[in-house]
Amino acid sequence: MNASRVTEFTFLGLSKSGPTQFLLSVLVTMCYTGILLGNLLIVSMVYIDSHLLRSPMYFFLANLSILDTALSSVVVPKLATHLITQSRTISFRGCMSQLFFLHFFGGSEMLLLTLMAYDRYVAICHPLTYTTMMNRPRCIRLMCFCWFGGLLHSSSQLFLILRLPFCGPNEVDNFFCDVPQVVKLACVDTCVTEILMVANSGLLSLVCFVILLISYGIILSTLQGRFKESGGKALYTCSSHLTVVSLFFLPCLFVYLVPIFSASLDKVSSVFYTTITPFLNPMIYSLRNQEMKEAMRRAKNKCIFPHWS
Repeated sequence: MNASRVTEFTFLGLSKSGPTQFLLSVLVTMCYTGILLGNLLIVSMVYIDSHLLRSPMYFFLANLSILDTALSSVVVPKLATHLITQSRTISFRGCMSQLFFLHFFGGSEMLLLTLMAYDRYVAICHPLTYTTMMNRPRCIRLMCFCWFGGLLHSSSQLFLILRLPFCGPNEVDNFFCDVPQVVKLACVDTCVTEILMVANSGLLSLVCFVILLISYGIILSTLQGRFKESGGKALYTCSSHLTVVSLFFLPCLFVYLVPIFSASLDKVSSVFYTTITPFLNPMIYSLRNQEMKEAMRRAKNKCIFPHWS
């Protein structure tokens, strides 16, 4: 860090228009409020309701809500502050911290979504051995693997950035610090670094996405081959997860695997996995999930009738 001349970076942001920035600040603030409340609701329901707490699927869902909240908290509050105060600068250390935690929580979430697909595969295709294969100690170990994988991924990304010298310019063509935009500001040839970046973030996104598609393909083909009605039920069961996967992985593939798109498309893609997906996840999993609705109903009855049994 001391070898770099740049001490701060300036974000070009989403828009330079005053009215547009005001509108965006309102929308971003509302989205972040929804992210906090919605994901807190899911985590609370899972850990309050004993029926959900015993289920591996809801254990993973609670961790997904925690990761969604953490991921959006890395980017969205800073974005809202920039839109309201018109100050678009961030220190060098702040930029590196943002980059590290963005990839830490994002990488962990990619691995967790893949793990959730495996959980659904075992539950639907191997129901007799599901409780044995997905017992609580094993679920905790798998969850720790997701967090460790995210840490390894983010550490390698930060290492790639810190070995580069930055002597100007310092304008990041985005609304937060990320590897593709920061690498372009280095004072040396970054071809090797960009290749390593694609191999790291891009292939992680692609491999996880392919595994997810294969998992759900096996689930649907297996059940559809056995019972016609079960194919539709399986599709309904997995549709929430598939929706989340599409909203999260496809923008990541655009940004990291194929870094040839315009900066404006990168910004739009970034909005999806940092803001829109964490905002929609609670609605997708709570409003479309019967068990979650029943848990909310039980919690409501306990609050209204605390001595009711």
